[in-house]
Amino acid sequence: MPAKPLTQTTGRRKSAVSRVRLRPGTGRVTVNGRTFEQYFPTAIHRNNATEPLRVTDTLTSYDVDVDIAGGGPAGQSGAMRLAVARSLVTLDPAHRPALKRAGLLARDARRKESKKYGLKKARKAPQYTKR
Repeated sequence: MPAKPLTQTTGRRKSAVSRVRLRPGTGRVTVNGRTFEQYFPTAIHRNNATEPLRVTDTLTSYDVDVDIAGGGPAGQSGAMRLAVARSLVTLDPAHRPALKRAGLLARDARRKESKKYGLKKARKAPQYTKR
């Protein structure tokens, strides 16, 4: 039975929602019951998701357990990044200035723009024909 989590926080990005639990440990990360490398095979998404741990030099201090739902890999790694940053601030408020300076505590609210009537996509119009 794993140790009781120190914190549990939520992060959102696009349509992805991430629930992160931090426990004291050796730096093991599991996402939806799979290893971190299995879940995020690309290094870009792995680096994005663990950025708050690198900024605060706590990569090997905590075990991270993540449940992610919705979205694709980019949105999921962004949601995980926000949740991990929020957890670190909850555990140690002294981390807040460094995380805030790195822009890791701000929710990225950008979403896909909705399609408009009469257009092919959100802004792309059909080709104009003169005759």
